[in-house]
Amino acid sequence: MATLTRDELKEYCLRALGAPVVEINVDDDQLEDRLDEAIEYWRQYHSDGIEKIYLKYQMTSTDISNTYIPLTDLIYGVTKVYPVTTGTGSSKNIFDLQYQLRLNDLYDLTSTSIIYYQTVMNHLALLDFTLNGHTLYRFNRLQNRLYLDINWSTDIKAGEYILVECYRAMDPATFPRVYNESWLKHYTTALFKKQWGTNLKKFQGLQLPGGVTIDGDKLYDEGKEEVESLEQELMTKAAPLEFFMG
Repeated sequence: MATLTRDELKEYCLRALGAPVVEINVDDDQLEDRLDEAIEYWRQYHSDGIEKIYLKYQMTSTDISNTYIPLTDLIYGVTKVYPVTTGTGSSKNIFDLQYQLRLNDLYDLTSTSIIYYQTVMNHLALLDFTLNGHTLYRFNRLQNRLYLDINWSTDIKAGEYILVECYRAMDPATFPRVYNESWLKHYTTALFKKQWGTNLKKFQGLQLPGGVTIDGDKLYDEGKEEVESLEQELMTKAAPLEFFMG
């Protein structure tokens, strides 16, 4: 059965623990907390938990006054900020140097060597980096602010755009298939079991009618072991990501 909503995932995990045949002694607020914990962990360490995007942002006068760009909670890391000012050969119009080179020298690739063009482009890129450099930035996702180390009064104007290369967490509200991810379902179930064991530990040794004895410690240990096993599995199989600031 596919789980495509938050409630469906909770019900799936509870059924995996024995409900409704067995009463699961966990409050709904505790289930919500454990589900949030599972999604957060999945986003941070699973290769499908975040996606690489290019975020277009239009500057406002408020941004210039604040000297930072606000980002959403879903942005986990920033890898590059494309220059907010055009450097050597970066503007795209008929007077652009790269355009003129293509127009005059690459009209026919069968008679023109690509080596010359590549050499010139490398030289232009070196000039651009030497004279303009890259846009320096600072970002911490707990602040949700992207700071650019530029002269805000002269280097940028309201209405201009910048492009931010960043990693954004998957939002289940937009992509409901997140709730059906196999590892997330197993991990959430293990967290529910661990919480269930935590709740029953205070009744350890209590004998119920019929001679049944509550063993919350064993249930807690099983849940804890499953959680640790799934976390180890994720660390072992996770795909490596490039370095980002976040």
